[in-house]
Amino acid sequence: MILVVPVGDMDTGIVETVSRFVDEYYSRLGLPVRVSDPIPTERFLDAYTPSRNQFIGRAFLQVLGRIRARTGARAVLGITPLDLYETGLNFIFGLAHPGMGAAVISTFRLRPEFYGEKTNVNLLVERAVKEAMHELGHVFGLGHCLNRRCVMHFSNFILDTDVKGPHYCTSCELKLKKNLGVIS
Repeated sequence: MILVVPVGDMDTGIVETVSRFVDEYYSRLGLPVRVSDPIPTERFLDAYTPSRNQFIGRAFLQVLGRIRARTGARAVLGITPLDLYETGLNFIFGLAHPGMGAAVISTFRLRPEFYGEKTNVNLLVERAVKEAMHELGHVFGLGHCLNRRCVMHFSNFILDTDVKGPHYCTSCELKLKKNLGVIS
């Protein structure tokens, strides 16, 4: 099972749509998706860096990793509207740790409004789906892919996310299936 965990004041429609897409793909590989109750932002106050007005991403992975261990899920994916960063980076769209079986994505910089554009929920959801699939790929042992259309291509900017598709390329999908034990 993959457990999706809303973190903070996350739009339930976005969580449901992302979860449904991930479930449609991963259920075929024996990993259905379940959505948990949300975790309040207050749980991450220690992760907040006032000088940056952002949260350090690795703190989310620690909490999500403990949830994975407690629930027996194969992976846990957090979805938050909070702005995340990692040391040495201005921001991150998402972060994953295969050993913890945990990943988190942030919708903060996936929103068109962040770039001065009109609100577009469909575009936001499309971007969130891609980041969810990307980070889950990392949880299951995939690295970055050179194929710009593959969901495992690295997104340095939002345009990179917009160019890639929501699916794994043939090569990454084969690696994923081997890593999950679906094929030998």
